[in-house]
Amino acid sequence: MKKIFMLLLSATLLASCGGDGKKEEKKDDSLKLNKAVEAKEEKEDGVTKVYLSGSDQMKFNKNEIKVNAGDKVILTFEHVGKMSKETMGHNFVLLKKDTNVQEFGQEALEYKDNDYIPEDSDAIITHTKMLGGGEKTEITFTAPEKGNYDYICSFPGHVALMKGILTVE
Repeated sequence: MKKIFMLLLSATLLASCGGDGKKEEKKDDSLKLNKAVEAKEEKEDGVTKVYLSGSDQMKFNKNEIKVNAGDKVILTFEHVGKMSKETMGHNFVLLKKDTNVQEFGQEALEYKDNDYIPEDSDAIITHTKMLGGGEKTEITFTAPEKGNYDYICSFPGHVALMKGILTVE
């Protein structure tokens, strides 16, 4: 009898706490809208504003950016993770056409004191500083001639996953 009473009591408690068994979803449309705005390029009168981020999972939020040749590009780059610059630093490095990305990444390893940016490299069009989690920076540059240009993170090992194409139309 005691077993049956305990079983009924347990079943009653579970039923009263469980509701109808459906999970309630919270929707935050403003957050989704902000993420959508951040992910696209904004073009206006020869100026293109771009938002790019890197995460602790070694990923950029986009692997393609489109701009017009000769446009002024304002790139906001943010490390949206929490890890430090020394552990999981991220940057944006835009390379000239036909640069061997793997060779560049290998060369960058030798420049720890310069945030993994090879000094006097003729392969770099522009780059940001190396960021740690929660940091943000902005750079402005003129889009090069039409074509496809690789962009990477030059932190050791990141070039394998953190890369994309800047398409200049």
